[in-house]
Amino acid sequence: MLVTPVPLTAEDFKITLTELRTLMEYRKKEAVKKIKEQYGDTWEICRRLHTSPSIGISASQAEIDVRRAVFGINFIPPKKPLTFLQLVWEALQDTTLCILEIAAVVSLGLSFYNPPGGSFRKCHSDEVEEDYEEWEADWIEGAAILLSVMCVVLVTAFNDWSKEKQFRGLQSRIESEQKYSVIRNGELTQVLVADLVVGDIAQIKYGDLLPADGLLLQGHDLKVDESALTGESDHVKKSLLKDPMLLSGTHVMEGSGKMVITAVGVNSQTGIILTLLGVGNEKNEDTVTPKKTQGPEKTGDEKKHETAKKSTEHKKEKSVLQAKLTRLAVQIGQAGLAMAIITVFVLMASFSIQTFWIDKRTWTAECTPVYVQYIVKFFIIGVTILVVAVPEGLPLAVTISLAYSVKKMMKDNNLVRHLDACETMGNATAICSDKTGTLTMNRMTVVQIFIGGTHYKIVPAPELINLTVLDYLLKGISVNCGYTSKILPPEKKGGLPCQIGNKTECALLGLLLELYLDYEAVRTQIPEDSLYKVYTFNSRRKSMSTVLKNKNNSFTMFTKGASEILLQKCNRLLNAVGKPAPFSKKDRENVIKNVIAPMASEGLRTICLAFKDFPVGYDQTDFSVWDDEEVVISDLTCIAIVGIEDPVRPEVPDAIKKCQNAGIVVRMVTGDNIDTARAIAAKCGIIRPGETFVCLEGPEFNKQIRGADGKIKQELIDKIWPTLCVLARSSPTDKYNLVAGIINSNTGQRQVVAVTGDGTNDGPALKKADVGFAMGIAGTDVAKEASDIILTDDNFSSIVKAVMWGRNVYDSISKFLQFQLTVNVVAVIVSFIGAFVTHNSPLKAVQMLWVNLIMDTFASLALATEQPTEDLLKRKPYGRNKPLISRTMMKNIMLHAIYQLVIVFTLVFAGERLFDIENGRISPLEAPPTQHYTIIFNTFVMMQICNEVNARKIHGERNVFSGIFTNIIFCCVFVGTLIVQILIVQFGGLPFSCAELTLDQWLWSVFFGIGTLLWGQVITTIPTKYLRWLKEVGDAPPETEDCESEEGCDNATEIDYGEQELRRSQILWCRSLKRIRVQCRVVRAFRASLYSDVQSVANIKHCLEEQELRA
Repeated sequence: MLVTPVPLTAEDFKITLTELRTLMEYRKKEAVKKIKEQYGDTWEICRRLHTSPSIGISASQAEIDVRRAVFGINFIPPKKPLTFLQLVWEALQDTTLCILEIAAVVSLGLSFYNPPGGSFRKCHSDEVEEDYEEWEADWIEGAAILLSVMCVVLVTAFNDWSKEKQFRGLQSRIESEQKYSVIRNGELTQVLVADLVVGDIAQIKYGDLLPADGLLLQGHDLKVDESALTGESDHVKKSLLKDPMLLSGTHVMEGSGKMVITAVGVNSQTGIILTLLGVGNEKNEDTVTPKKTQGPEKTGDEKKHETAKKSTEHKKEKSVLQAKLTRLAVQIGQAGLAMAIITVFVLMASFSIQTFWIDKRTWTAECTPVYVQYIVKFFIIGVTILVVAVPEGLPLAVTISLAYSVKKMMKDNNLVRHLDACETMGNATAICSDKTGTLTMNRMTVVQIFIGGTHYKIVPAPELINLTVLDYLLKGISVNCGYTSKILPPEKKGGLPCQIGNKTECALLGLLLELYLDYEAVRTQIPEDSLYKVYTFNSRRKSMSTVLKNKNNSFTMFTKGASEILLQKCNRLLNAVGKPAPFSKKDRENVIKNVIAPMASEGLRTICLAFKDFPVGYDQTDFSVWDDEEVVISDLTCIAIVGIEDPVRPEVPDAIKKCQNAGIVVRMVTGDNIDTARAIAAKCGIIRPGETFVCLEGPEFNKQIRGADGKIKQELIDKIWPTLCVLARSSPTDKYNLVAGIINSNTGQRQVVAVTGDGTNDGPALKKADVGFAMGIAGTDVAKEASDIILTDDNFSSIVKAVMWGRNVYDSISKFLQFQLTVNVVAVIVSFIGAFVTHNSPLKAVQMLWVNLIMDTFASLALATEQPTEDLLKRKPYGRNKPLISRTMMKNIMLHAIYQLVIVFTLVFAGERLFDIENGRISPLEAPPTQHYTIIFNTFVMMQICNEVNARKIHGERNVFSGIFTNIIFCCVFVGTLIVQILIVQFGGLPFSCAELTLDQWLWSVFFGIGTLLWGQVITTIPTKYLRWLKEVGDAPPETEDCESEEGCDNATEIDYGEQELRRSQILWCRSLKRIRVQCRVVRAFRASLYSDVQSVANIKHCLEEQELRA
């Protein structure tokens, strides 16, 4: 009956928010007792909430608004992001930038000091033009350095702010697309999780992550994992009489049911705990640090996963590329620090010798500010060398490349939940894929049927089948399929009917419609809440059974499941006249040989439909007789065997071929019959004629990998997996053991394994894999939470695109690395040697800060955002030991550096003669800028701009312009840098230490820059094989830190090499440290599961208890 009045007001509710919050704090029998004492039963609570268990609430917006106003909204505020000003403040705390700022302030202050009774000539012998007064102009350099530092800080802060904004926008988009099934106005509908309100009647099914607190109204074999709240790993069985409490953030591991929502958002049990922690208040950020959610606990058979030896087990590796880059950045920073110190020492020693020894001057009080100002200038030069030398842009490039890839991968149907997964896919060597929905279209249709003792190759007309058999078929399919599964009319005229729910069940319902049978009429006559007992499908049973209680108190059970398994439990068969006939072992063997095997060889999924009658009073003395499944599901009568077709996706064979050409082995892991799996694998191209391959069933695989003591042996797995292509009739445990066995293999290079999964029990395998792919359409919430990437179209070809993007990340980083190291080498050597020879740096502090901006922020944007191409799939996987800098890259870096050094030093030591201009080498430190050094600076920048084009190709390609216009960001950076450089040189003046250049001087600068492109063609001509003396860099895998405790080692399931390298580098104060931290903070903000706002509340609870103890 409909109990919801229209219109509804707040006064109509006979139960308060406080009462509901208090009620949801009770557990198990205490909750049952509380409900009985205070309300009578759950239906009375529904009445007080003005909702109906069968019809739900009204779908009117007015009523929903009232419920939100009274009971709250289903939203928990996220942690507040850092503001732009906070990011600016973080960037300002960079150690070396702080040193530079202090030095610039000191220089600025001293520039306004005029020595009493004298000038610079009294304190130093440098010859300065009479018309130039140092104190009038020297303040400009200090001010320019401060402005440059602020520019770097603002650009850095804006980068971090925009990336974090992008990530949060992506997270909001994901959350806004989460929907849940509820009953409103008597119709089952999908609503956004955020739109759920108290009083909604929600449908619960296997694999759901509960979005709100509620009370159970109806449940079938319902088991929930509450470890996120309680820390207990055992699954909790839910029932009306023993435990009806359902809590948000918990996972439905088995069964199905219906609940009334009683608390949402901050009023739910999870929301209450998070509110106590001050969710949305950044002040609590350092107080409580919840541990990372470990996903569903392993129970039952899943505990067998631990049988492999821990000593040989490889843990999931994260941020391998970032760790290598961090280590390289720190090593280069150490070298840069040493050169900066030496440069400052040489400049100060040279100044002291010249002033106090050769010129015989003494240190007087009036000259102290002048000498201090010289020391500050030398110090600024040294710090600026350090700024340029430290390649803090390396981690920035990784972040930008990954962030850009993640954004683009969304368009390729890859929803990346963990940023590291994108990087890892570039190394993938193996993919273990599901069959249904991933390799196939997941559009299932019954095309063959064995019924009444006859095998029909096409679905027969209903007149050919006995009415009694049809009646059993109709009733068995109608009640023994989920009531959420249904067939709807086509959305467009002439289209295919819409399949809602489980696709296998939809195929069976479609069979009924083809036979002109009305399953909806049966469901109306036998509603879901009248079902007596339901044994829901799981990977252990491989079947589903539903028990009906007849009017005479007898029972009938209908069962469907894997044909060869269920057929073994049948001892009778409905014959052509609808009578149960004996079904011997020989008859079963004949059916398997002549019916099931031919169906399977054509790639059809075979399902057996059966029933069993129970006598009156079967459970009269003991209801627990239904718990003995071995007895209950036995002595069945076979109704029919159907062959279901699920066509291979048209694009899959080509995608698998691309994987194989790319050196990636694709394996099929399925629960289907081995003949069906083999046929589909052949159609997909997973197994090919003339190749050695093995197809195994789960039980046989499990037997072969275990030793005499029954334990899994890695050496036995190593004998199987290299040739294994198909694993059929596999359980989640078999899938996990296969993935773990490949990862832990000792046969050669460490394998990088990607796995697809859609079921709740796929969680352990998805977590174990290097990259776990969950199905966005067919996948359960548990599978999605355990995954790294979600395939929004459930399509295998999307995995191939993820491989392309992963490899593209590596290439993008290599391009940036090649460009930046060339700039580093040249800039540091020029500054270093210039300080030695001329006692001054040819590149001034402000100029080097501009170069630093070009090669770090702008270059990382330009080179880390290249589009992937099909050529990436023509190479083998890089492997985790791939050098960061290959021999080809080293050749490019060294030879380009030589060209640039020759040009720069030619201009330094002969430029004044070549261009007939004033010699900048003999100009004192405080002299105005000269055209000589301006040409050097301009030529240097022109060479970097052109070398940025060269850096686009790292594998020896000649055409460096190929695809350049497909990268708009690169083009904008290239043109923008050129325009800014023109403005700096022509109008920068004293602040940038530049003198205006003539057209001829500009043309020569551009000519030397273009020469870099021509020189690049010469370098490409030189065979790398003749340069074996060049050393590759960064090929060693990251080192694993020793765990602080043995317990920590055992519990850790993954290693974050990026974090480890960060900790190692914390003893250094070089500039990379703070920048790397900022970048990694952004990475961590995105790494956190986009689906786990409600993180491990058990850990949070523990933290709260610790706080209370401290108090």
